[in-house]
Amino acid sequence: MELSEAKKIIEALLFASEKPITIEQMKEVIEEIDAKDIKTALLELKSEYENLGRSFKVYEVAGGYQMVTEPAFAEYLKKFYRVKSKDKLSKPALETLAIAAYRQPITKAEIEDIRGVNVDGVIKTLADRLLIRITGRKDAPGRPILYGTTKEFLDRFGLSSLNELPKLSEFTEADIGLQEVEDGLRKVKEGDRPDRLEDSQVAQPEGAPKPEDRPAEGEGK
Repeated sequence: MELSEAKKIIEALLFASEKPITIEQMKEVIEEIDAKDIKTALLELKSEYENLGRSFKVYEVAGGYQMVTEPAFAEYLKKFYRVKSKDKLSKPALETLAIAAYRQPITKAEIEDIRGVNVDGVIKTLADRLLIRITGRKDAPGRPILYGTTKEFLDRFGLSSLNELPKLSEFTEADIGLQEVEDGLRKVKEGDRPDRLEDSQVAQPEGAPKPEDRPAEGEGK
């Protein structure tokens, strides 16, 4: 392997990793070159970034190497993360959203049966953020409102359709498997989609309209 190709791989590893990476760890990935060449490639990358005046550099941290931003941009990054944190979903909201995604169309009462708590406030929050929407009414006494996810939900989790929701190995009404949902959605965002739900595999509450009778995703936002 040529050094130029190794540099690209190392750059990708540094870019993707949230923690410092040691030369030994890089060697486990890039088996075609030795540790000395990896160190050479790292130093070349470091020099290139500095000469180009980029907003980030390669730093040696805690025995490894990491791509970090220059301190001069710290103020702007703090503003960015303050804005981003305002949009972060709480654990109850994420649980409710996961239930809606996998059981849609679903009523508020059915969500409450699964979670065991009142979800009036959470439903309002998710609706205000355009992550869920009213999809119709259930053919049952009182004709309760049915909820489903929106195009905004797909965009937020990097999905092109509901069919790309990751399968849950043990998904039951008694245990929503929140951590598995979070891990699955994270894998989807990272591009690892080995298992996908067919539309027929998304659990439906009794009396819910068939998939072909549902409004198209993104409508009614």
